[in-house]
Amino acid sequence: MRRLQKWSTSLIAGAAISFSIGCSLNAGVPSTGNLQDEAAIKRVVSEMTQGFNSHDAEAATRMYTTDADFVSVRGEVAKGREEIRKGLAAILSTRARNASLDTRAITIRFIRPDVALVHVDNELRGLVNFEGQTLPAHRELSLRVFVKESGVWQVSAFQNTLTRPFEPSSMGKGAAAP
Repeated sequence: MRRLQKWSTSLIAGAAISFSIGCSLNAGVPSTGNLQDEAAIKRVVSEMTQGFNSHDAEAATRMYTTDADFVSVRGEVAKGREEIRKGLAAILSTRARNASLDTRAITIRFIRPDVALVHVDNELRGLVNFEGQTLPAHRELSLRVFVKESGVWQVSAFQNTLTRPFEPSSMGKGAAAP
């Protein structure tokens, strides 16, 4: 009996140590989701880009939730899929009428199995200013919050930011002008 008790105690202790090591290795690391979810999210990003490139506001916004939040690279704010669609339609018919996006990189981080933060690095070409002059191409980094509802990934929030929008200043290496 004593031998069985020692063996049981050793087995339980070993299992506890293994569990503790496993937990410490995974502490603070969000779920990685699965390959199907990653592929589905990348398809949605691709559909958004294709919609933009075909200057089709409906196709570029159908993946937004009805109550989505949107902030453009210029700080323009829209609430809800319909308002986002209308705003994008206005942009696509004016300053972005000849513009095209090229997705350079997509990084996905799952916060929960049904919520993901997605960084998308795009190059945008063909924008025009108010005088109709074509502006130089630039890079944008967007943060998109994806939610999975009823098995479908949708965009719940979108925030776009210019990357390296200013030339380095004399204030120091890498410092940007205010």
